Formats: sequence, C-alpha cells, structure tokens
Amino acid sequence: MSRAARKLILPGILVGLLVAVVLLAPVLPLADVRMMDVPGRFSGPSAEHWLGQDEFGRDVLARLIWGGRASLFIAVGSALAAAVLGTTLGLLGGYFRGVVELVTVRASEVILCLPPLLLALLVVTLLGAGTGPLILALTLLYTPNYARVVYAATLQVRSLDFVTAQRAMGAHPLAILTRTILPNVLPPLLVQMSLVVASAMVIESGLSFLGLGVVPPTPSWGLMIRAARGAMEVAPMLLVWPSLALAGTILSFNLLCDRLQSVLDPRQITAGGALWLHRPARKAAAAPQPAAPDAPLLRIRDLAIAVEGPRHGLDLVRRADVTVRPGQTVALVGESGSGKTLTSLALMGLLPDRLAVTGGEAFYTTREGTTVDLAQLDDEGFRRLRSTEISMVFQDAAAALNPVLRIGDQLAETLRVAGMPEAGIPARVVDLLRQVGIPDPERRCRAYPHELSGGQRQRAMIALAVANSPRLLLADEPTTALDPTIQAQILQLFLQLKRDTPGMGLVFVTHDLAVVAEIADRVVVMYAGEVVEQGPVAEVFARPRHPYTAALIASVPEGGAERLVAIPGSVPPPHAMPPGCRFAPRCDFARPLCEAAAPVASAPAEGRSTRCIRWKEVT
Repeated sequence: MSRAARKLILPGILVGLLVAVVLLAPVLPLADVRMMDVPGRFSGPSAEHWLGQDEFGRDVLARLIWGGRASLFIAVGSALAAAVLGTTLGLLGGYFRGVVELVTVRASEVILCLPPLLLALLVVTLLGAGTGPLILALTLLYTPNYARVVYAATLQVRSLDFVTAQRAMGAHPLAILTRTILPNVLPPLLVQMSLVVASAMVIESGLSFLGLGVVPPTPSWGLMIRAARGAMEVAPMLLVWPSLALAGTILSFNLLCDRLQSVLDPRQITAGGALWLHRPARKAAAAPQPAAPDAPLLRIRDLAIAVEGPRHGLDLVRRADVTVRPGQTVALVGESGSGKTLTSLALMGLLPDRLAVTGGEAFYTTREGTTVDLAQLDDEGFRRLRSTEISMVFQDAAAALNPVLRIGDQLAETLRVAGMPEAGIPARVVDLLRQVGIPDPERRCRAYPHELSGGQRQRAMIALAVANSPRLLLADEPTTALDPTIQAQILQLFLQLKRDTPGMGLVFVTHDLAVVAEIADRVVVMYAGEVVEQGPVAEVFARPRHPYTAALIASVPEGGAERLVAIPGSVPPPHAMPPGCRFAPRCDFARPLCEAAAPVASAPAEGRSTRCIRWKEVT
C-alpha cells in the first residue's frame, strides 16, 4: 500500500463508522426516538440511557444517531447535487467559453449576489419546511461555488499540451472533458466538497434551530441544539452531545477530503497518489536477470512513447536508441519538441497523464548486477529505483523544490526514504550542500527555496538528486534559466560530481551545443521524436553525418561555420508528421526517395549511427 493510500485509513475509518452507524440505525437496538418518559426528563447517563434523557424524557443517544441520518442526508445530498450541477456548468463554460460561459457560469453567479441564509429562508418559505425543500435550497446555494472553482481550473488545464494533443487526435469534446480535464480539476473540487458539506451541516442546523429545517418529531442535530439551549442550566450535557457530533463529523469529512485530494491528484502520482491512474506494467515484467560482465549501465532500443486516447498511433517518440556506460556522459540534443525530455521522464516513470511507453525496451543495470526493463516497470517498481539507483535534476528548480519546506528538511526526507539512520542525517545534509558549492551550508540548510538565488536553488536541486549516490543521473536542461556565469559554475559542478563518482552515468538533456562539447562523451541528436544521429562528440561535431546535425552546428556561433545559417521551417506537430524522413521538408539534401519510407539506421563508422540515406554527401 502506498504512503498516500495509508493516509486515508484514519479518516476513512472515522467517516465509515459514522455512516455505518447512522445507516444501521433501524436495526440497532435503540430506544424509540418518540417515546417520552416525562418523570425521567433531564436524567443523566444510565445503563438504559447511555447519554441520558432530554427535556421530554427521550433517549439522547437514539435521537443523536437518528438525527445524524437527517443531518448527513441533507448535507451530503445537497453537496453532491451541487457538485454535479456546478461541475457540469464549470466544465462547459471553461472549455467552450463565449456564449456557453455566459449562460452557465455567469448566469449561476447571480445567486452569489443573494445572502446565503436569506436565499435558504426564501426557498423554505416558498416550498415549506422539510428535508426536500432544504436540499433544494442548499443545492441552489452551493452550485455557483462549484461552478467557479471548476471553471477556473478548466481554464488552466484546457490550454496545456496534453489537452491540445487530444483535440489534435479528433477526440470528441465530451470525451476530453470527462477523461482528460475532469480528472485534473478533481483535487480543488474535493476541497470545495469538504467545505460545502461542513457549511451545509451548519446551515441545516441553523435552519432547524430556527424551526425552518427538519420538521419535528423527526430528530436532527439542529433541533437537538435548539431544544438544549433552553435547558442549559439544568442539563448542559444535552447541548454538548449534538455539538460534539456536529463538530466531529465536519472535521472527519474535511480530513477525508483533504487526504483524497492528494490521493487523486494526477500530479501526486510519483508520491503514490492518483490511485485511479495507477495501472500495471504494459505486460508482465520479467524478473531481474543477471547482467553480462560488459553490460552497459543503460541500453535503450526502439523506445516509443505515445498519447493514449480514442485514436491510437500518435507517437511523440519512436525508435529511440541510447546507450550509456558506467562513468559516461551522454548528451541528448535537439530543438524543443524533439522528445528529449519525454525520453528522460520515461526512464524515471514520470510521464504525464495520457502518455505511456508503447514499445521498445530500456534495460538498466542495478548495483546488484541485475538488469531490469524500465519500459515494463509499474509505479511500485519505479519507486524502488528512484533516488537510490536513478535520479533526476529538473529544469526549473523553483518549481521542483517544495516552497513550504526548508532546504535541509527536503534533503533529510530524501535520505530517510533511502533508509539512512536518523542520527547521521543532519551532518549528511550539511555535507551535501557543501559538496554542491552552497556557501555557509549550516545556515542555508535552514533556508526556504525563495531565500536562495537561482543558482543556489539549482545547486540544492542537484544535492537532492545525488543525495543517495545514484548510478544514473538524468539532468533535464539544468542550466537553461541561468546566466552564463552561473551556467559555467553548474557545469563545473557536474564535472566535479563525475570525478567524485567515476561509475555514475550521466544523461544530459540540452539544446546548447557548447555545453555538449564541454561536458559530454557521446551525443545523441533527436528530431521530431526520433534519434537521427549519435556518436562520440568530437567525431560528430567534426564530421556530422545527418543534415539536421550539420544544420544545428551551422546555426550556432560556437559551431565554427563561416556564416550562421538558420534552419528553415519548424519541427512538425505530432499529428502532422511528414511521410518518410521527418526532416525531409526542411532538408537541402531531400529527394523524392526520402518521402517514400522512414530511413533505417546506418553505421558510418564504429560507434556511430545516422538515419539518412545520403549521409555520405552531408560532409
């Protein structure tokens, strides 16, 4: 069971017991809630009446349990009804905008102009007191709140790349709304649900207290509080029991919804959350096998990454081949959209929702000398490898670091996950910060991310990645957002880390060829989701064997060309890939044969490969 799922145990048990008790009220051995024992009025707890008797001699425990049925039915029923209606309005308005937004979200916001209690009083006055009118009143009252929350979340999600990909595949808008957008707006919806349940219970109790809610003799917690108010001096406990029941129920529902938020949030899948997204491996993963003595650290063959959806076949990465040996640095280069980051995320099991590895293999050699296929691992398998075997430095350290935790606490958490004894963690945290070049590490470990400069945040991110001495380190453009001076310092830090850990393999994702020349042993050039050329850095830069590689070198000042030449056109979108060679529309060497079929890999020399049928003519 994942850590996120374990957090549901306590609130799940509390809410489950509460719901079970009120649902089983008809079969429980409870006294009749209408049976009066006037001589025993205001009696204290006894063996027959565990919580005593009220002002009419009725059993308090029985009325408390039966009153929970009414209060919970009204609160949860109105919250669910408002959630369904408000979510529908928010999704439609946020996705289609324009007139649809006007008649859904904006029209529902008119209700917000009315005071909540007065609106409920109006509905109850027009339709009469009772459970039905009260649920209708609360549903109308809370629908705009859901609509606004879902509308705001939908506006953020609808413009993201994975939604655009769904539209590009021709998916029906209803399928996009239910399968792609709704799961991503669910976390704030759950927070709103907890708030609405609590507010609905309070309003129901208030209206029942005023005599406009649940109609006697049906018990409810609001009616019990109203009746106990007049007898506070005689029997104060009559007010305590329903108040405790009301407060405890609200807290339990709030705790459950708060935990469900992290469990169902797609962004929390790497921490064991998003249980609805957890799925087994693509096929039964083979047991780890002993590695050959000369086995590489990582061997990727024909890796394919595609968008899941009603129309399959939209490949974002295909035929990716990469080999990393112990102590070797391999650079993945190419324009934005070439598949560099997706390939590295697939190796960590961190692909975004709706993306999946659909083919190929990625064999990794562990410390124990066994090989595992990363392309077949499920979430639990990846969690066993992350941090201790494979780690990653993300591009945006400000987004990767938790803004509410101190740097030292985040490093300590990473060390605890690997099983490090608690006594040695504080010293190790300081050593890590000193190792990555952060000045005054004893003081900086108590700083929050926003108190560090951009370069220091990136160093802290690197410290997190190397805290447990991984064998394979993935760096996703770690110098992109930094100024040249800090970039040089970060590159020197990576070189120093490689010298300190000679067996560690490094996959460096970048679009900067100057960085590749400085740090990498081999270079893998990617274009439109494919590996088009790879080989030793010096050989590839001296004599590229693919037109795209040659064009990249000629377009940068560091390439040594007499004149800078821009590559015409742009990378084609995934849904409009050209037939045959994907670079053909932008290539000066293209011929009709290039569009007939995708080129196969050729070997111009030992340790090199290229996907071009005219590689002999490139240089």
